[in-house]
Amino acid sequence: MRVADFDFELPSDLIAQFPAAARGGSRLLHVDAAGGLHDRRFADLPTLLRPDDLLVMNDTRVIKARLFGTKDSGGKVELLVERVTGECEALVFIRASHAPKPGSRIVLGEDCILDVLARQDVLTLLRFPQPVLDVLDRLGRLPLPPYIEHMPTADDETRYQTVYANEPGAVAAPTAGLHFDDAMLDTLRAQGVRTAQVTLHVGAGTFQPVRVDDIAAHKMHSERYTIPQATVDAIQETRARGGRVVAVGTTSLRALEAAAQRGKLHAGSDETDIFITPGYTFKVVDALITNFHLPKSTLLMLVSAFAGVDPIRAAYAHAIAGRYRFFSYGDAMFLEKPAPA
Repeated sequence: MRVADFDFELPSDLIAQFPAAARGGSRLLHVDAAGGLHDRRFADLPTLLRPDDLLVMNDTRVIKARLFGTKDSGGKVELLVERVTGECEALVFIRASHAPKPGSRIVLGEDCILDVLARQDVLTLLRFPQPVLDVLDRLGRLPLPPYIEHMPTADDETRYQTVYANEPGAVAAPTAGLHFDDAMLDTLRAQGVRTAQVTLHVGAGTFQPVRVDDIAAHKMHSERYTIPQATVDAIQETRARGGRVVAVGTTSLRALEAAAQRGKLHAGSDETDIFITPGYTFKVVDALITNFHLPKSTLLMLVSAFAGVDPIRAAYAHAIAGRYRFFSYGDAMFLEKPAPA
């Protein structure tokens, strides 16, 4: 398939710049297994889930990954931490008039000078004088997506984070999880829906465009994930009871499907650059909660693989006509996997 097969026109005023007034206050478009479209509220989610279903959530925590400093020469630089590789080292994207060379330094403050170690493709390896996460907590800014146009606020620091975020390392939120509050989770557990966790630290590569026409030629960025044994056990128990595995977000889905590439779901930690496109056979996930994704993006290709190209085209056209809100702070979808032909 071609990238143009996943394009659509989106009015700019449908790009959500702020979250709903309260978690769970967004709309929810239900795409059933036959491709039917149903307008709901996220508060209706308990009616779409069954006792013995299992929600799998990504417990990554967004770090304050954006930094500003100066080079030895005095030129300004903007840094976006892509991945923390060690206690005091990280791979970063650098925006500057001229990229700093290995052996040079970047000054963030009088007590925080970074050493430029090496270039790794489009990334640069930096050494920090203190633990990276400590520096980010002190000097970093929340890395809101490029289509959100305001500077991060204290409200963003709360709302661009899931209520169950636990493992620091992501530079973008697993946004389907932003709709859940503690009351919703309590309601679901009370009706017999269980929850389990995976960790996938979302990298800045999630915003990188597909630069080739033939999607088969696209190379995905790599991300680190962890599947606990307790989650594998919960999935096996869910299958035995006849329940469904419901991924909360494309990151949870990618982690689960990556860990099942050898045919059986395995616990543990690994890297994945899995690229899910139409024609992919899903091995673990039965339903997906997700937001609306960017035109021509790998995430739009993933949801098209899950629910079907035509049903997703129809759903997005319906959402635009119905003025749903799009992207990270926007509304949600509940996608049921079509029955096998």
